[in-house]
Amino acid sequence: VQLQASGGGLVQAGGSLRLSCAAAGGTFSSYGMGWFRQAPGEGREFVAGIAWRGGSTKYADSVKGRFTISRDSARNTIYLQMNSLKPEDTAVYYCAADYKGVVVATVPWEYDYWGQGTQVTVSS
Repeated sequence: VQLQASGGGLVQAGGSLRLSCAAAGGTFSSYGMGWFRQAPGEGREFVAGIAWRGGSTKYADSVKGRFTISRDSARNTIYLQMNSLKPEDTAVYYCAADYKGVVVATVPWEYDYWGQGTQVTVSS
């Protein structure tokens, strides 16, 4: 499956962005989906995920209450709505697909496919 992330940009602290990740070439409903981020000099960090069956979600503590992950199966797309953005949210954001993951995976090596990343920059 091919993943295409978009929607990043420059925003002031307190602002909002919505990231999108469009999937092609696979059965979208068979994949759990996740968002990760990577700041310069840091490892890839789990942000949010949604299970392939049932739609359960999981969030990193640092984004709970501010970010919301959702999926639109008709459009083969997932979204990450990011509100109340902080400078520490600045990173490249990646979407990823986990084939028939039973639970939402929170580590990168559980995911099978990755998008190319989209830059999010939050100014103070």
